[in-house]
Amino acid sequence: MQYDLLIVGGGPVGAGLARAAQGLSVRVVAHERRVPSAGREGTFDARVYALSPANAGFLGLEERLLTPVYAMRVFGDRDSCIEFDAYRAGVPALAYTVEDRVLQDALWVGLDAEIGRFEALEVEADGARVRLEGGRELQSSLVVAADGAQSHVREQAGIKATVRPYGQHALVANFACEHAHENTAYQWFQGGPVLALLPLPGRHVSMVWSLPDARAAHIGALGENELCAELEAATGAVLGSYRLVTPPRSYPLRRVAAARMIAPRVALAGDAAHVIHPLAGQGLNLGLQDVRTLSRLLSSREPVRDAGDWRVLRRYERARAEPILAMDAMVDGLQRLFAAQGGLAAALRNRGLNLTGRLEVVKNLLTTQAMN
Repeated sequence: MQYDLLIVGGGPVGAGLARAAQGLSVRVVAHERRVPSAGREGTFDARVYALSPANAGFLGLEERLLTPVYAMRVFGDRDSCIEFDAYRAGVPALAYTVEDRVLQDALWVGLDAEIGRFEALEVEADGARVRLEGGRELQSSLVVAADGAQSHVREQAGIKATVRPYGQHALVANFACEHAHENTAYQWFQGGPVLALLPLPGRHVSMVWSLPDARAAHIGALGENELCAELEAATGAVLGSYRLVTPPRSYPLRRVAAARMIAPRVALAGDAAHVIHPLAGQGLNLGLQDVRTLSRLLSSREPVRDAGDWRVLRRYERARAEPILAMDAMVDGLQRLFAAQGGLAAALRNRGLNLTGRLEVVKNLLTTQAMN
């Protein structure tokens, strides 16, 4: 069968695109079939996302699956602070947190997936052919690479990518907290390391702590009581004491930038195209913005053009170029600024944070951008 759209990768980006591609024949290629996480009530997934309101709405997620973020407090490394508030900004919520398993369970309902591992890509004038492990072949007008930072589709399409390690690991875990978080997200810039707490249902929070490699390994190896004490000290006991709910996991942080978003009959989306530092929590949001743009352009293309038409792909690449560049530059710049050592750098970044906190117009602009 000839498909309009073949999506390699069954994560949130790939599954989100499959659900949004109205009017197209779509097939998702995934390593394994997603099995609903039944019988896990009261437990939490270590990986938690903060979705922008626009992306949460785009995915059509039920409210019961989401935890709203009504406020956010960001601390510098010298008593500087900026606060964001949904009520003052005139919006229902700044963001919504959701666990990875909950998000993927919702997106996989009714999803038509081909289970197998991508092996090779062959591009022809009128379409593309994907070969899976074992020899099975699928044909499509367009192949979308949503297969992550080490994308095999990107490699087979001949698109080069620049990879720069940050020399950090992100340590993630979930905790029960003594005091109610009141749907507030917290973030601390610590002169290189960045610590964030995201609200979860009840008195629970998700920790994302970006640390130098050796420090991350040390903290990740601590016993439960020692880890909780370390977190309490690092957060100034803002939520009181903590109790570990899910064991810590870590993953290396790197910046990945593909040279192009497209190749003949191929488009990149999500981490296959760009990976940024998690300090702003915008990695998945950026990928879902790719999906929103691509699905819109596919649905509005002229009848004479198929899904993989080069003009349609160029529209996608042009539409995404500026937003991706802006987000990448902002996040990378913030990481470098707060990692810089020395009194002058510290003074400038903390004065800037305090000044922004006093300018409501600037704060509202930042809030609006983060909600897209």
